[in-house]
Amino acid sequence: MIAPHIARRYAKALVDIGVETGSLDAIVNDMNGLASAFESSADLRNALENPLVAHAAKRAVLEDLAAQLGLSPVVRNTLLFMADRRRTRILPSVAQLVREMNDLRRGVVRAEVTTAAPLSDAYYARLQAQLEKMTGKQVVLEKRQDESIIAGVVARIGDTVYDGSLRARLSEMKGSLLGG
Repeated sequence: MIAPHIARRYAKALVDIGVETGSLDAIVNDMNGLASAFESSADLRNALENPLVAHAAKRAVLEDLAAQLGLSPVVRNTLLFMADRRRTRILPSVAQLVREMNDLRRGVVRAEVTTAAPLSDAYYARLQAQLEKMTGKQVVLEKRQDESIIAGVVARIGDTVYDGSLRARLSEMKGSLLGG
């Protein structure tokens, strides 16, 4: 198992290069696309992690992937370097850390907002404004759906959860009725 500090080193190097060259946003986008491709393709992961696949074949697959995704030379070279070091399995972690480091530099926090059904853009705008007021930072909403919350909204910013779901309210009522 590769320690998390190794993923942090790759991420920090990419952020430093991005800041130095003024291409940090492009690097973040490239890394997100690369991580998405890696996570969504079991065949790609298996080919890269299988010890029976020759290293030259792995590099060829990665070269093709880099060309298809239109990766910048910095991200392409990082990807190939990680393959040389047998560390491609940490790509999603590196991509997440690069995004988090970029967000920290920009003063942005990400809020994972879960609803039972899609809501209007106006509602999301009001929710974003309220979360920005509460945190004092710019908030980017990451929308998710989970029918099990029945109705309402659950917002998670870091370790803080704001649970306004009907499921939570019903659970509170059940606890008070059974406990009282």
